[in-house]
Amino acid sequence: MSESILLVDDEEGIRKVLGITLADAGYRVTTAADGEEAMRRFAEERPDIVLTDIKMPGMSGLELLESIKSRDSEVEVIMLTGHGDMELAIQSLKRDATDFITKPINDDVLDIALGRARERITMRRRLREYTENLEDMVAKQSARLVAAERQLAALQVMDGIASGVQTLSRMLDQAGIFNELPCFVSMHSRYLEIVATNDLYKERLGHKVGQPSWEVYKGREGSGNGCPVWKVIETGEGQRSNEILIDKHGQEIPVIVHTAPILDNDGEIEMVLEISVDVSEVRRLQDELRITRERYRQLFDEAPCYIAVIDRSLKVVDANRRFHHDFGEPAARHCHDIFAHRLAACQGCPVERSFDDGKPHQYETVVTTGDGRQANVLVWTSPLRDAAGNITEVMEMSTDITQVRQLQDRLSQLGLLLGSTAHGIKGLLTALDGGVYRLGSGLDRNDEARVRDSFEDIRHLTGRLRKMVLDILYYAKKRDLNWEVVVAERFATETAELIEGKAVNRGVGFQLEIAAESGTFEADAGALSAALVNLLENAVEACAAERSRPEHSVTFSVGGDANHVEFSVRDDGVGMDRETREKLFTLFFSSKGSAGTGIGLFVANQVVQQHGGHIAVASEPGHGTTFTVSLPRRLPDVARCPAPQNGQPEGDEADDN
Repeated sequence: MSESILLVDDEEGIRKVLGITLADAGYRVTTAADGEEAMRRFAEERPDIVLTDIKMPGMSGLELLESIKSRDSEVEVIMLTGHGDMELAIQSLKRDATDFITKPINDDVLDIALGRARERITMRRRLREYTENLEDMVAKQSARLVAAERQLAALQVMDGIASGVQTLSRMLDQAGIFNELPCFVSMHSRYLEIVATNDLYKERLGHKVGQPSWEVYKGREGSGNGCPVWKVIETGEGQRSNEILIDKHGQEIPVIVHTAPILDNDGEIEMVLEISVDVSEVRRLQDELRITRERYRQLFDEAPCYIAVIDRSLKVVDANRRFHHDFGEPAARHCHDIFAHRLAACQGCPVERSFDDGKPHQYETVVTTGDGRQANVLVWTSPLRDAAGNITEVMEMSTDITQVRQLQDRLSQLGLLLGSTAHGIKGLLTALDGGVYRLGSGLDRNDEARVRDSFEDIRHLTGRLRKMVLDILYYAKKRDLNWEVVVAERFATETAELIEGKAVNRGVGFQLEIAAESGTFEADAGALSAALVNLLENAVEACAAERSRPEHSVTFSVGGDANHVEFSVRDDGVGMDRETREKLFTLFFSSKGSAGTGIGLFVANQVVQQHGGHIAVASEPGHGTTFTVSLPRRLPDVARCPAPQNGQPEGDEADDN
């Protein structure tokens, strides 16, 4: 382990204890007491990982995160936060922090976060090394092949040098020009007999003068089997063909043969000039290049991630097998259309950044596969260059980290719920203390009215506290539904009453439509009502945000058929584009910016799914949105549990007792 860590915290005790722990784990540790000192240490040490507190005097942890990422986007930054700082922790993740850890720090959680950071660092290094090595290998092989093919091309100009030459047979033995050529040169009579050869021919193929023209060829026997010289005599035209020669040791030599007729004074073929170029080295280089390409393609296709090659117009020009399987045929489509169904490039696109600065970049986002499945991916990009060093394309590698994010989301959700309810529990406990005091004073004074009044207050507060604890347990772990048979009409009316006042206050009209035979269904009325209220509140907010028209309305309707009950929430607000619709039920995704937490719709979708139902969304920008919640009238067996009996504890309360 050789990674270095910069530890930033304004508390000296935390720096000392945590620094010892990290050093014992094998890290090289540098500490800083505030953001300004941290930036100086960062410039000096260039650490691989930064571990920083969010809240510090002077420069905050978020400001330090942005400053570090602006200097080096590949540095892994892990945030340290208290339970009350969860909103800041979420903001840090949106600003490309690797992870966050709540205080007090658990060693196992710290090890997991650091392990994930090391994995990201290692993967970037491997990708960079592989890209550099592959480019260098292909460049070397290509250069060797180009050199060999240039030599071959130079020799091909000999196709026509025999035209008009009448006495080449004699010149072949006497002149030195043919002996300087790095190829086999021979002269043949019209009777398919070798009459002269150059020195290289004699050295490698043997002394063949006086023997048949086809004898040096593999698989050529007699004058009528396609011998290159015979073809010239038959057609009267020069020929070019790929042949195999047999040298004097019986070894095969692949060659490209060029033959040309030599005419006498009457225009008849008198002799045939044959020049054969040894292409063994070219074939070997071609085979090596082919094997290299096949290995590259195999690695390209078998990699357990999505790999795409993207040009400057952001179109996918090549992709591996897994990319094709999950996203379909790219067909020169733009990457932002394939991944996010956007018409324009994604904000902070790492491909554009690699084209701009020629460096690798990383990016984390949510993509939608061809079958509608959403996946969290970690994206790395690396520029691809031509022989002149110009960036022609960018390779993008995307790793599916959905399972990791699901675990993080679950832990983050629990932390947020605990933090948001802590103040509520504190208030209830304070009120309980007051109720107990009043009860005691009533007993001391023998004031029956005061005792009864205090008892009712305590029972009411205890009920509220019990409900709050059960809500925490509901979201902290999977629990059975507290179901009952629900009358759809009454349920819809009571749910509408919860949101109608808010709609009126925001100047939004509200309508309730109930089908004549809406019937009954099985559900956890409390959980389902909370989910529908969340959808209705979003509809009201969408109408309030749309300012091009003076009046807006939200319509809440209930209906269905014999097997399903259907709730519809329809508004004429701002609407949503396709990318927003696809990410709508993702934890922490919000289209409201800092005004939303990105939790409500995620939880609403979970509640509906637990009932065996689903939520359909229809929306277009500027044309409003319709949420359709479809539920089975009878709960699936997997969601059913015995309905609670009066006076009996239920769920987790029964376990506690």
